[in-house]
Amino acid sequence: MPSQAPQHQQRREYVHPAASHAKRKSSSPYAIAPSFAFYCFLLAGLVSAWFAPIQDCDETFNYYEPTHYLSHSYGLQTWEYSPTYAIRSWLYIALHAVVGNIRRLLPRPTKVAEFYFIRYGLALACAVCQTLLYCVVSTTVNARIGFFFLLATVLSAGNFHASTAFLPSSFAMYAAMLGAAACMNWRGGVKTAQGITWFAVGAVFGWPFAAALCIPFVLEELLLAFIGDPESSIEAIHRLVRGVAASFILLLVDSGVNTFFYRHIEIVPWNIVKYNVFGDTGGPDLYGTEPWTFYFRNLLLNFNIWFVLALLCLPIFLLRKIVAPSSQDVRSGLRLFVFMAPFYLWLAIFTLQPHKEERFMYPAYPFLALNGAIALHIILTSLGRVSAGTFLGKVPARLRALSVLAVLGFSAFVALARIYGLVTAYSAPLEIYAPLAIPTSAGGVGGHYGDFVCLGKEWHRFPSSYFLPDDMHAKFIRSEFRGLLPGEFSEAGTGFGFWSGTWLPTSGMNDRNQEDPSKYVDLRTCSFLVDTQYPERTGALPPNEPDYVADEEKWAIVKCVPFLDAANTHVLARALWVPDSPLVPERYQRKWGRHCLLRRKG
Repeated sequence: MPSQAPQHQQRREYVHPAASHAKRKSSSPYAIAPSFAFYCFLLAGLVSAWFAPIQDCDETFNYYEPTHYLSHSYGLQTWEYSPTYAIRSWLYIALHAVVGNIRRLLPRPTKVAEFYFIRYGLALACAVCQTLLYCVVSTTVNARIGFFFLLATVLSAGNFHASTAFLPSSFAMYAAMLGAAACMNWRGGVKTAQGITWFAVGAVFGWPFAAALCIPFVLEELLLAFIGDPESSIEAIHRLVRGVAASFILLLVDSGVNTFFYRHIEIVPWNIVKYNVFGDTGGPDLYGTEPWTFYFRNLLLNFNIWFVLALLCLPIFLLRKIVAPSSQDVRSGLRLFVFMAPFYLWLAIFTLQPHKEERFMYPAYPFLALNGAIALHIILTSLGRVSAGTFLGKVPARLRALSVLAVLGFSAFVALARIYGLVTAYSAPLEIYAPLAIPTSAGGVGGHYGDFVCLGKEWHRFPSSYFLPDDMHAKFIRSEFRGLLPGEFSEAGTGFGFWSGTWLPTSGMNDRNQEDPSKYVDLRTCSFLVDTQYPERTGALPPNEPDYVADEEKWAIVKCVPFLDAANTHVLARALWVPDSPLVPERYQRKWGRHCLLRRKG
């Protein structure tokens, strides 16, 4: 027995090399109280919840609309919710519907208030997950890395988009942060089982592909099981088995809820994988493909310098180990490599996929911020140890510090310019529907029960039925779009059960993005119409997309809000906020249209 004590002690030191430095790290000037970090994350999330425009029509039609259906018994339905295909989880929707219904119990309930209350709930959930990961990074890795992680997260346009998006990829991001925090924190014992469980929450209830982020931590556990003593190896295997068992339990829960809604046994995560990977009808590529550079350009835009640092993290780490090896190369180096790996793995997997969307990167955003923070920490550590005889050594330390602060300040400025540019350019769809809820006597339009609000070429900008008064329905009119539009959940009563629209057969749905003419209504049935006018655009308009705003004989303007004319705006002004000033060269000025709610005359 005595002979085993040193071996066990060595293993614990290997398991958590940072433990011996805990006292030094806790006194770091970069250490921020968890409560203050939480308020920083929450403030960033609440700003996103209040101001962020909806960037992806999937958020509206695949998530807000089904949630609206559960709460208000009507809404638009995509083919993914047809019981024929069943590739969306009703458990994920129901969790958000509960949050929205809580708002109905509070004073002055409105559907718009429900919409924003759901967003506030997402902001709170995201802030909690970010704070937990921040605390683990600060205590397990380094307080300065934790501080930089906070900066990279809060001061980024990427976090502004992802933190409150009602999307499975954002939910997977929340769960991935909890899973990573558990796997990284070995204080009090290795927590791989808890980590796998949290990753499974994101994969099963949210997006199944997010399970890939767990791979580096599982491989680390397997490596420790292989090189450890027999007792430690058995413990490692037990942790993996417990994590996998918990994942299957979560899958059973999700399948049980979906079986209730679809009225036949459905394993939604498998349906998603089957359609996207093994489908023979075209899969996601039907909705467009992008070059391999798509994510590099997008991440550079949304994270600027932090994305560059995240890409360079591993090369910088290896270079540092070669140039200035430390006494903890194997022990701490392996752990740090595991922490870096999820971002590279995720970027590689999705860069190889032809169909690319910005939201697909959301689950990896925390790992991007972590990699960027690690890279900056290594750079600053190296700068602080340069020899006095080198070129950098001759630069005053204060000047070096100011240079770093200038770079970080510029990064923050670019991020804020990106965020403000998006808000001012694309918020109109969240604003134009307000008069519908206001009586005519108070300056509104006082829509009537059963009125149709019709959407044409701007159908994909509809923010959801939460912005329409009760029993006012969104409908589609013919435009130049030739893909499959959403239908409607059945409102038929069946005499038993709840939410019959989730399981009753629906017509006109297909998984090939083929147009269904039955989705359109006649323009004459529309009491209201949403259209965008672009004065800068010249030439003949398409036959199915006339300028309804200019048709003053048939339509009266209820409300118009400026909307960016992206087609006629320079790429720089599309990417970042540019002031609408005559001092800005005309080429770089933002060009504007107007997004309007119209009311039929007569």
